[in-house]
Amino acid sequence: MTAPAASNDKTTTWGVLDIVLGVCCWPLGLIFAILCLNESKKAGKPPTLAYVGFAVVALNLVAGIILAATGSLASIMGNS
Repeated sequence: MTAPAASNDKTTTWGVLDIVLGVCCWPLGLIFAILCLNESKKAGKPPTLAYVGFAVVALNLVAGIILAATGSLASIMGNS
């Protein structure tokens, strides 16, 4: 038996990048989540990684807003 031919879609690559970057840099995570969603539609794959990436980006954004609103962000960044 021969191995199936490798597909040329980048769904998994974009998905992993959007999850990783969604944790540390949400704007880039959002861009890669959109790329993952578009690529999964083209390839006919389920957009699970894109949805997980969107959730990670949303949680990071909400956490950043809460930290900034409560003043905790300044103490985390080392500013008094």
